[in-house]
Amino acid sequence: MSSQLEYIDRLLDHLWLQERLSHNTLAAYRRDLLKIAARLQTHQHTFFSADSVALAAAIYIADEKPRSQARALSACKRLYGWLEETEQRTDNPCHDLQASKAERLLPPIITEHHIDALLAAPDVTTPHGLRDKALLELMYATGLRVSEAVNLRLDEINLNSGLVNIIGKGDKQRIVPLGEEAIFWLEKYLQQARPSLLKGQKCDAVFVSQKKVKISRQLAWIAVKKYAEQAGMGDHVSPHSLRHAFATHLVNHGADLRVVQLLLGHADISTTQIYTHVANERLKNVVNQYHPRS
Repeated sequence: MSSQLEYIDRLLDHLWLQERLSHNTLAAYRRDLLKIAARLQTHQHTFFSADSVALAAAIYIADEKPRSQARALSACKRLYGWLEETEQRTDNPCHDLQASKAERLLPPIITEHHIDALLAAPDVTTPHGLRDKALLELMYATGLRVSEAVNLRLDEINLNSGLVNIIGKGDKQRIVPLGEEAIFWLEKYLQQARPSLLKGQKCDAVFVSQKKVKISRQLAWIAVKKYAEQAGMGDHVSPHSLRHAFATHLVNHGADLRVVQLLLGHADISTTQIYTHVANERLKNVVNQYHPRS
């Protein structure tokens, strides 16, 4: 197992250096590869001795969800592609393996009415509430991932031009416009709440905590959950729900899918196309509710 761990570490170093994958993505690859390595070992195999049959047996576990199997296969393809490229193995047992088809889960539809209630929930008379209000407005206005929002720096937002410069997955840059509401609340937060939270300390992050450092992803999750419950939206809402709402509402109002793809930072248009299904589902619901023959 120790030799397999060494090669997993070397692969992850390679991916970080060559593709600048996020720590979360690298950690996910590590978990999946360790899982497959352990399964192979129970049958006296390693990544180097396993053929396609042994590898398939380690990946396609009957009681495991297709999404988990697909992630494990993706990680293995990364590993064997690297081993083949560096001539550490001459064949690729992943070559003919395909991911199980997973059911395509549509994100829950959050109505504009519910978004209004969520955005109105923070108490803007307090520094923490004003910070959270600015964070929620920014995420809904731009569709930022939660990691992008909490890592946002002061030099990456320009309130005069109404633009935010995002360094997203794979260190890819995109520029996203801010709406008037987001600009208003960001200005108010930066002028009033942020100095109160920092108490004279220096920090280049936009969103800071009372510890005088940038807020964590976990804190952002907790905040969204809290305000969603206050708004009567239940416990299924997460920061990613704001990203879904941003895209869904744009598509509902006629935005071109290619524009939404650029704003979200999706590398492939197929990832963005899920929002056409969301919009179509909403149209079907409207017809079913209001058409006299439905």
